[in-house]
Amino acid sequence: MLEVDNLSKQYPTARGMLPILSDVTFSLSRGQSASIVGPSGCGKSTLLYVLGAIEPPSGGRVTLDGQDPFELDEREIARFRNTRVGFVFQDHLLLPQCTVLENVLVPTLVGDPDPGAADRALQLIDQVGLAERAEHRPGELSGGERQRVALARALIRQPPLLLCDEPTGNLDRDSAETVASLLFELHRKQETILVIVTHNPDLAGRCAVRYRLSDQRLAPADQAS
Repeated sequence: MLEVDNLSKQYPTARGMLPILSDVTFSLSRGQSASIVGPSGCGKSTLLYVLGAIEPPSGGRVTLDGQDPFELDEREIARFRNTRVGFVFQDHLLLPQCTVLENVLVPTLVGDPDPGAADRALQLIDQVGLAERAEHRPGELSGGERQRVALARALIRQPPLLLCDEPTGNLDRDSAETVASLLFELHRKQETILVIVTHNPDLAGRCAVRYRLSDQRLAPADQAS
């Protein structure tokens, strides 16, 4: 379970502290999906970075299955991000010199040996429809195909939490629909907790729980102004 309790985030500026998030509280269980919408610059990506243990909160608490990653030392928090959280960003962020298979395996190259990683990678590549492209490099793929590789990479460690920041934002309509369908299909198969930040109302509407972030606060989308 993902539990967020009275989360706040501020950044220092020349004029003092700039509040980004205030009193954010919600929880999600395994298998649940949630979307977060809101105007550009309102703090949606910042919230994802805190949930994924990339940015520490200024106040409040975030726990995943009872563990607060911000209580860990630097080495252990890096391990937490690598094994417990999967990230899909608007830009696929693939390594251009590596093949599809090698890109999917990147998260498994740190930490303890993972003898089943190659088999899982090939299975995921097949599930996203790229089995025949496993030895191709990103420059040989379309934008939608590259994003499908990024999705497989995010799930290679079988993380309980999958965070997506505008995962279809750079894609045409058909490619976006393909990536979205695969995203929810794999989310259901792996029973992840799925959190999506998006400006796409159709993508947001596919989530079981829908939030809107505005004026630093998170509220159910149908209750937010």
